[in-house]
Amino acid sequence: QVQLVESGGGLVEAGGSLRLSCAASGFTFSTYAMGWFRQAPGKEREFVGVISWNGGSAYFADPVKGRFTISRDNAKNTVYLQMNSLKPEDTAVYYCAAGRAPATSDSGMRHWGKGTLVTVSS
Repeated sequence: QVQLVESGGGLVEAGGSLRLSCAASGFTFSTYAMGWFRQAPGKEREFVGVISWNGGSAYFADPVKGRFTISRDNAKNTVYLQMNSLKPEDTAVYYCAAGRAPATSDSGMRHWGKGTLVTVSS
């Protein structure tokens, strides 16, 4: 059974940092691209960033470029989202997703986690 479990969300002040983790099981993690998406209250889910299967390449949405990074540990079946210089507009539920290739749209991802809430106070 495929599972993606996010953790590390919480409340942080603007300018602060958080690191989200996503633990994967039930599929061959090392052969999948891993992405992060987010959904703010009242808005559609949007792409945040994605990393290739071997960590060799990563892509980010413009609003988070230079502030967020993605890394992965294939030995631990875990992907991370490091978020720095957080802003109130980063407040959202953050979802981890897995796809056969790096994708920036929901339809490009095959497996999804249930999300973790990040709240950035001003």
